Amino acid sequence: MSYNKVICILPNDLIEKVQEYIDGEFIYIPRKSSNKKEWGARTSIRQELYKRNTQIYGDYLAGHSSQDLSGKYFLSLKSIQRIIRERKNSA
Repeated sequence: MSYNKVICILPNDLIEKVQEYIDGEFIYIPRKSSNKKEWGARTSIRQELYKRNTQIYGDYLAGHSSQDLSGKYFLSLKSIQRIIRERKNSA
């Protein structure tokens, strides 16, 4: 989210109209539904998490305990268990 000066964007008559409702405070204007992007669409985090979770599941299948994986990947035991469960269910 970024901030822009309203005087650089909106015409004065519209600014004055908005000031009738909110004067000198911050206001958030949400994106249009058609402009929204899915989580992780602008970065590679989805691919990185998929790769990490695939490695976790592979280690689990190789015999590593959930507790060991928790320490290795710096995740909670519950997170490791969730990743393993999701991978089992998707297979």
